Amino acid sequence: MRSLLQRRSKLMVVALTLLASLTLLTAVPAFGQEVPGGEALVPLVMIMYGVMIVAYIYSALALQVIARKTNTTNGWWAWIPILQIILSLNIARKPTWWIVLCLIPIVNFVFLIMVWMAIAEARNKPSWWGILLIVPVVQFIVPGYLAWSD
Repeated sequence: MRSLLQRRSKLMVVALTLLASLTLLTAVPAFGQEVPGGEALVPLVMIMYGVMIVAYIYSALALQVIARKTNTTNGWWAWIPILQIILSLNIARKPTWWIVLCLIPIVNFVFLIMVWMAIAEARNKPSWWGILLIVPVVQFIVPGYLAWSD
């Protein structure tokens, strides 16, 4: 029964992600034609949206795997934007009210680094892995490393 519910929830997440992606992609041509010569930007904008969607799926999947490996409940929250922050706080064993601090510009930068340091510790990795989120390209490697390493 539980595996059936897990399969259905995964199918629902995939369906909602695809629906959101298609909604965004249908809006691209409308915005690309508002400026003279904007039609030339449509392929570039569609590529950018595609990259953003792949990055979102990667980060959500990594966070869900981290939640599973740390025995944190509601791992499917990784697919919903605001709940993603709450899930990260739960994995890091930080108070849920920190979400307010994570929504304040500039302050959020510091607190999200602290949260990812605690997530690294929850995965039995050195806390400096959370600090690596400051480095532009490495910030995409850190969640994957924390999720899929032994």
